Amino acid sequence: MSENGHTTNGAVKLTRKDFQTDQEVRWCPGCGDYSILAQVQKVMPELGIPKEKIVFISGIGCSSRFPYYMNTYGFHTIHGRAPAFATGVKVANPDLQVWVITGDGDALSIGGNHFMHALRRNVDLKIILFNNRIYGLTKGQYSPTSELGKRNKSAPMGTIDYPINPLSLAFAAEATFVGRSMDVDPKHLATMIERLAAHKGSGFLEVYQNCNIFNDGTFKNFNEREVKEDRMIQLEHGKPLIFGKNKNKGIRLNGVTPEIVTVGENGVTVDDLLVHNENAREPNLPYILGRMQFPEYPVPVGVFRAIERPTYEQMLVGQISTAVETKGAGSLEKLINSGETWVIN
Repeated sequence: MSENGHTTNGAVKLTRKDFQTDQEVRWCPGCGDYSILAQVQKVMPELGIPKEKIVFISGIGCSSRFPYYMNTYGFHTIHGRAPAFATGVKVANPDLQVWVITGDGDALSIGGNHFMHALRRNVDLKIILFNNRIYGLTKGQYSPTSELGKRNKSAPMGTIDYPINPLSLAFAAEATFVGRSMDVDPKHLATMIERLAAHKGSGFLEVYQNCNIFNDGTFKNFNEREVKEDRMIQLEHGKPLIFGKNKNKGIRLNGVTPEIVTVGENGVTVDDLLVHNENAREPNLPYILGRMQFPEYPVPVGVFRAIERPTYEQMLVGQISTAVETKGAGSLEKLINSGETWVIN
């Protein structure tokens, strides 16, 4: 509820316009980044968080221009190191909501180590990875997520690198929130951003994002309007994995291998299908779902995992408080001059 631009508790009610800057948005016309930016700016005022409590941090790449376009605090940092900067910001001021904007090259190549450890530490960061399966800013070289055999400027005969599955890496690093969405489905994307914002802990959202200049149509085989019902599957907590235009296809497990079945054929019923549980403590089933790829399987989108556990900054603050209570506030001067010291003449 609001009155004269203020909420009932006296806070100023923000709008999407409040999160837009005066900077010209400079991405190629038709780039999927515009969609992601639009949905983030749409969701921000709905969170009820003052702008001065929000920080966007990026590394290097087309996506990394993001902080310039958000009217909040922000850093445009160095290649692959955004999670490290973001960890420092969150630890220094746990009250801030800290977002990391990165790309498949920035996060998974030079930044792979920082990305992995931010997730495993359960730092309360909101990481959005723009995955276009290409290096866009540097003009079309293959990235860690490019398909095997893909021909481009840095692999004229086809890349011989096996691609990384970002979700598999996130599960292995024990991220407490893992989701996936697409630039071409703004309603679903907004919902996933809202879920990510609400999560406390290491949050990771992969967004399939089209680079219409250097990798146009890389997801069109399964995400175009005409085919996506048969080639994608929406994950909904507590519901069976059903897909298809007629909602008669489903996923069940054969041991630990997912298989596609048709409800009503060969005695298969809805009760035979795998029921999604995003709150499972172990990431075994989400990992299996995250490995499903087109054309063998429908591509899953939605929340794969959402669990709670103490965050890194909560535990760190707790350790500091305990140390102060038991040993006193301490003195940096005494610490520097403690133990064996030398005077150099």
